[in-house]
Amino acid sequence: MEGILDNKKLWENALNEIELSISKANFGTWFKNTHIIKCDDGIIQLAVPNAFVRDWLANKYHKFILKALRDMEDGVRSIEYVISRPDDQSSSNKAKIGVNKDNLLSNDLGLKDLYINKESNLNPKYDFSTFIVGSFNDVAYAAGQAVIKNPGTVHNPLFIYGGTGLGKTHLLQAIGNQIKKNNPNKSVYYISSENFIVELISNIQNNKGNSFKEKFRKYDLLIIDDVQFFSNKEHSQEELFHLFNHYYDNNKQIIFSSDKPPKFIPNLEERLRSRFEGGIIIDISKPDYESRLAILRNKNKTLEIKIPDEVLEYLASVIQDSIRELEGSLNSIILQSQAKNKEITLQEVKGIIKNNIKPQKTISIKDVMHVVADYYNIEEAILYEKTRRKEVVKPRQIIMYILREDFNTSYPYIGQKLGGRDHTTVIHAYEKIKEEVKNNSALVQELEQIRSLLYANN
Repeated sequence: MEGILDNKKLWENALNEIELSISKANFGTWFKNTHIIKCDDGIIQLAVPNAFVRDWLANKYHKFILKALRDMEDGVRSIEYVISRPDDQSSSNKAKIGVNKDNLLSNDLGLKDLYINKESNLNPKYDFSTFIVGSFNDVAYAAGQAVIKNPGTVHNPLFIYGGTGLGKTHLLQAIGNQIKKNNPNKSVYYISSENFIVELISNIQNNKGNSFKEKFRKYDLLIIDDVQFFSNKEHSQEELFHLFNHYYDNNKQIIFSSDKPPKFIPNLEERLRSRFEGGIIIDISKPDYESRLAILRNKNKTLEIKIPDEVLEYLASVIQDSIRELEGSLNSIILQSQAKNKEITLQEVKGIIKNNIKPQKTISIKDVMHVVADYYNIEEAILYEKTRRKEVVKPRQIIMYILREDFNTSYPYIGQKLGGRDHTTVIHAYEKIKEEVKNNSALVQELEQIRSLLYANN
């Protein structure tokens, strides 16, 4: 293959394609100071500056790199990631990733997370040994453990929702891996909704609709991630509806995830929505400070370079929305520490991650009213009216409670904004809901779902 394209030109072309697929910040961080050393018999040796970049590219961007190179040269078979420094060109620093028919990786390379089980489509790196349980996800975790003990008989279906980067996929795949470990004879399959839809369309185009049905009905446990993407996909929804009935009628477990509860997935058939709501629906909220710090400390244990606790505490305090953002920021710090060959100070850390801290959008009273009105399926305008109808009074009291409890808004101001009500009315509403949540688990769940919807968009 060598000589068909100049190595420099080949890598420049590949980088142009890769840059279109990832963020500018990630591209600058991970692909800086990389180049092709040589191409020999379809094997590309790619130079990287250090072990951390080598492992990160191999773990997270291997598919992007391989695809980009193959788009330029059909003969590319595999990639070797080679640490290339003036003082160290040892072949022992190579991380080889071959492409063979079984897509297997050497366990010696520490790249287990690149291996996807062909039968289950599960990634073995997603297990409970690395899953941190906190107040933000303990209910979802407990439900998952119940399903593991009695798949198909309790919490069927299990529907887990929450914002991006909160660990939904980790939990879903950990459940699947644990069930497979406990019951080797049980067949388990994980798939994203996007891949489900793509596979369905492909089978229809190739007149293989029956083989699609046969494939997806043979498992004991089916896990479908991000079902919000079924919105507006009428044929896919119909197929999923019949598939659901097959699993439910045969006491087979089915697990779904989404970024929102079923009632808020737009353009979803009512019969499918009712199926989703027929089991147990649990949200994963944003992790609290203690959980975020525990996640960082747990990851820090596995790293060759240990990050000082004051840095972990700072990260946990300023990055609040996403576990993925937390881990990404920690990785950026490690990369900088390796590049400078010294421990990074807290002041330097603040500079490194300043672009990772998302500015907090102000939530207005209008936002709260809109979310609550949508949740209870009432017209927003009616909340301002002087009516005592039960279906209006409760949502209005919940708005008052959230405004006071979450934002410490003054009672008079809340009353003024909700139709010019007296502040004593607001106090009564706040105290009523505050007292009721102590003994009303259904109300607690409603508040959690409303808050999840409110904060997910901010």
